[in-house]
Amino acid sequence: MAGLSQTQSLSQQQVLAPQLQQSLQILQVPMLELRSLIQQEIEGNPTLEVEDNEPKIEDKQRESEEFREEFDKLSKLDDEWRDYMAQSATFVRRSSEDDERRQFFFDSLTQEQTLQEHLFEQLRGTDLSKSDIQLGELLIGNIDDSGFLTTTPETIAGNTGLDVDDLNRVLEVVQTFHPVGVGARDLRECLLIQLKRIGKEGSLEWKIALNHIEDLGKKRFPEIARRCGTNVDAVQRAANFIATLDPKPGQIFSPDPNHYVLPDVTVEKIGGEWVISLNGDQIPHLRISNTYKDLMAQDGNKEDVREYIREKIRSGKFLIKSIHQRQQTISNIAHEIVARQKEFLENGPSGLKPMTMVQIAEVVGVHETTVSRAISGKYMATPHGVFEMKYFFTPGYQTAGGESMSNTSVKGVIAEMVAKEDPLNPLSDKEIVEMLEKKGIPIARRTVAKYRNELNILPSNMRKSF
Repeated sequence: MAGLSQTQSLSQQQVLAPQLQQSLQILQVPMLELRSLIQQEIEGNPTLEVEDNEPKIEDKQRESEEFREEFDKLSKLDDEWRDYMAQSATFVRRSSEDDERRQFFFDSLTQEQTLQEHLFEQLRGTDLSKSDIQLGELLIGNIDDSGFLTTTPETIAGNTGLDVDDLNRVLEVVQTFHPVGVGARDLRECLLIQLKRIGKEGSLEWKIALNHIEDLGKKRFPEIARRCGTNVDAVQRAANFIATLDPKPGQIFSPDPNHYVLPDVTVEKIGGEWVISLNGDQIPHLRISNTYKDLMAQDGNKEDVREYIREKIRSGKFLIKSIHQRQQTISNIAHEIVARQKEFLENGPSGLKPMTMVQIAEVVGVHETTVSRAISGKYMATPHGVFEMKYFFTPGYQTAGGESMSNTSVKGVIAEMVAKEDPLNPLSDKEIVEMLEKKGIPIARRTVAKYRNELNILPSNMRKSF
């Protein structure tokens, strides 16, 4: 037919087999997720079972006899105790004073206070009238965990019929509460409240927060300088100061989410040597059920049944092999980390050495991406605390003496310098660069500024004490 043609094209596409995808997933997931994944596989594969390491029959009989003896002892002791309590003339029931002390103890148990509770407490401590306090409670009820008012007095007035002027007046009182900046309707107002509290009303920082908040967020300092009639350096200093304000004042009352970490590897010093142990006890030990092995050996089963069992056994064996390979890979990487980071184990973070995934991959005999997957979400317990395994992988510097220093170690040196500086004459980034060069650490000034920001250390002009 005219207008129709048939063409052939050859393209190369990499498709991972389902079993390989599962193997990579097992390598990558953290310990707790691996346990859930294994449980799912057990539920979907009847040929898999968990090795329970049940004791032998004679061990069970001995344990049963020991339990009976212990139970008889406890029963006799319980009878003696009852007789003693019944006959003892010194036994006195708990007095009301004891009850009061006990209740006081339970009442004294600390409980984290929420932001709303903190604000209600301050509200009740004001001289506001009863009706104004009710308005304040209504406003506080609309403040989120970040400290922002999630609606407006106008909206509340429209929904309730309350006077908007009264709501605005009470809101101004709430905005004087701790934490500073609470009750703001947006980021601009939050910053202005904080600047006003420290006496910077009308300052350059005030003008920037009031009129140029969007330009500030996009760091358009020349544009801000032009509109404010000042120079870029002044705007930069003002922006640095604004950056020290709290954009979410209510978050100090937000409880930290429970984050449970189960170390995959533990490193201990035993007999002068660093010994590595894998936390394999948390992973169920799987095996193929003998029942299904026997079913496969029977001649009476239909071919489709045998094929089903054969496939499930094959899948189960691959799962067991993948788990074993995961543990072996993590173990190999952990051994190499310990071999290269002995100074860290001896002295802490200051002894951390530069190390890349490529270096470890070459020694372990796997691809760099395999190392990346293997350490993802995995933790190592050391004498200095529990660290994510990727913590130990960091680029670094070659000192004048030929030694290698990690970025983390350099940051530690900078933090120590700042901690020991003269508060009246704090170190500038240039002076830190010069001091590091004297220690044989070549580093650029912009890198020092970057590390200082990562360490939450303010510029020298803002660290100065007057």
